[in-house]
Amino acid sequence: MDKVRIGILFGGGSEEHPVSVKSAREVAKNLDTDKYEVFYIGITKSGAWKLCEDAPDADWETGRCRPVALSPDSSVHGLLILEDGKYETIRLDVVFPVLHGRLGEDGAMQGLLELSGIPYVGCDVQTSALCMDKSLTYLVVGSAGIATPNYWIVTPDRDVDPDRLPYPVFVKPARSGSSFGVSKVTTKEELPGALTAARQYDSKVLIEEAVVASEIGCAVLGDGTELIVGEVDRVALSHGFFRIHQESSPETGSENSTFIVPADIPAKARSLVQETAKLVYRTLGCRGLSRVDLFLKEDGSVVLNEVNTLPGLTSYSRYPRMMAAAGLPLSEVIDRLVALTMTGRLG
Repeated sequence: MDKVRIGILFGGGSEEHPVSVKSAREVAKNLDTDKYEVFYIGITKSGAWKLCEDAPDADWETGRCRPVALSPDSSVHGLLILEDGKYETIRLDVVFPVLHGRLGEDGAMQGLLELSGIPYVGCDVQTSALCMDKSLTYLVVGSAGIATPNYWIVTPDRDVDPDRLPYPVFVKPARSGSSFGVSKVTTKEELPGALTAARQYDSKVLIEEAVVASEIGCAVLGDGTELIVGEVDRVALSHGFFRIHQESSPETGSENSTFIVPADIPAKARSLVQETAKLVYRTLGCRGLSRVDLFLKEDGSVVLNEVNTLPGLTSYSRYPRMMAAAGLPLSEVIDRLVALTMTGRLG
């Protein structure tokens, strides 16, 4: 039986570049090379594409790599290796874009993959763009009756009256991830600095009323008709807010958070979280995989926090932990994602 020729895309120009490299490294460890012929395609922070001979490490950009491009010509259905004024083609069966954040998870890469004609793992263009913008996510799920935080949008031509805000609030880029540019604001005097921090990552800023609740996550795998959910987790914070990807050595443990999997919540709440996560997933049109983060309030109700359409897959990430706790190791998750992408079934 021929091996599936899979391209693993990683890196990218967003602030989440290092997280993507770590995620791709973990995917590489869990790929069955008896099933897959693997092509590692790294995108540098400056936007150069390189085909690497090995799985990425911290110094992958200086390793054995060749210039490469993904052809938007669907008749090529793969890569163009560019060397010495010539090119050769590599046909791919499927692409796994292990990319996080801007230009990787926001629909841009998905658009290029649509042009290429190559099946790809994960959400499509429309859903990727929708979920990347938290305010649009809230608008859509809110119309389906799913609770969201109260929020205000701040754009370059639109401001907010600081005296009207119910402090504390969270100020965050509307279209970014991994808590980059996020601040907790307890007084109106702190607001200008928080807006400046958020605007380093996006011109559109979201201000959210703080929700007094536990932070709960749910890993979802599949398409709209057939879904698998992982064990629910709870983020236990000692102080501050969850921002593990910005810490210096998250592999050895977080500075302010621990993950409880399965979450130490009642069975009824667990079921509500999982059913709400599936409803959010279907409402937004997700496919492949996503992590749905929710707030569980003391009264037992849930409020949407955010949706990650390509969640972290690092050794310390939440999505693979939740799936592993449900009996699906990352190797099997990858197999199911590839099968779903290529055949429309989870395998």
